[in-house]
Amino acid sequence: MSTLLPEVLGHLEKLVSFDTRNPPREIGTGGIFDYLRSQLHGFQITVTDHGAGAVSMLAVRGSPRHVFNVHLDTVPGSPAWTADPHVLRVTADRAIALGACDIKGAAAGLVAAARATTGDAAFLFTTDEEANDPRCIAAFLAGKHGFEAAIVAEPTMGEAVLAHRGISSVLMKFRGHAGHASGQQARVNSALHAAIRWGGRALDFVEEQDHLRFGGLTGLRFNIGRVEGGIKANMIAPSAELRFGFRPLPSQSPEALHELFRGFAPAGLLDSYEVTFTGPSLPSGDVARAEERRLAARDLADELGLPIGNAVDFWTEASLFSQAGLTAFVYGPGDIAQAHTADEWVGLDQLATVAAHYQRLLG
Repeated sequence: MSTLLPEVLGHLEKLVSFDTRNPPREIGTGGIFDYLRSQLHGFQITVTDHGAGAVSMLAVRGSPRHVFNVHLDTVPGSPAWTADPHVLRVTADRAIALGACDIKGAAAGLVAAARATTGDAAFLFTTDEEANDPRCIAAFLAGKHGFEAAIVAEPTMGEAVLAHRGISSVLMKFRGHAGHASGQQARVNSALHAAIRWGGRALDFVEEQDHLRFGGLTGLRFNIGRVEGGIKANMIAPSAELRFGFRPLPSQSPEALHELFRGFAPAGLLDSYEVTFTGPSLPSGDVARAEERRLAARDLADELGLPIGNAVDFWTEASLFSQAGLTAFVYGPGDIAQAHTADEWVGLDQLATVAAHYQRLLG
């Protein structure tokens, strides 16, 4: 294992002790950022408050060409945790705490590597990833940052991930005509029936996309997350809401998919269709441009001596850097299967391996 591992665990113990849950995202410019400032000697540091608990910190040493991006916010804990989620527990093979896998383990590795080296380095720490509100990244990209590439830390089992799906979330509202449910008109007048009919049509369409392929990814990912409305069983529902999300392949157009999904609503019963969040795929652009960017990311990973892994189904902010024209890929310790779980953990071997690569790259 890497000789850095004890120091990595020391930093991780400190980082998980700060409450950066999102929501409620009650995060300021002190706390975890004060700790990072105290550890990154020799870096030029800029901390920016973007409002609503979104804070970013850019730390630069020398004249680096690429920037490492790590989000410090975590999902909320849950009653299923068996111990305090903000206290690091270390066993023979894993480190357990809220955010240990997603993705404070990477932050700890970068800090440890930076302290053990003197080479060029740049880190962008953010706190808004778990809210699907990327104002930190947007502000960074809007400025004159001067970087050519971005390496975004998410759990990838220590392999460079060059491609992943996009993401869109939607709130749909259906309208109906209130009345007594004993009549035949209940079938067509109910807003809840309209939502259910929409769901059946959408699911049938999604199944028809299973043959599509891009870079090892297959089909269209889709989920209806919430349906609510109506009053009681013998009353026709006058209104209903449905929330759903989909994750397209890099070769699929989110705009075209939105038009299709919107069109599945029964005639006259769709009140509104609101896209609440959307994120591009990695790489972004049309098919030709996406493949060009994927190859550029592969070349960079090869240049940096990082192992290359398969494309993944989950979304990351690497796509935002790619969309802005930077070469971007995802690389970090841990398994996404452990992210957002009770007793979240990251393997010690993963922390050691990735920290060793960080140390080599920053050296």
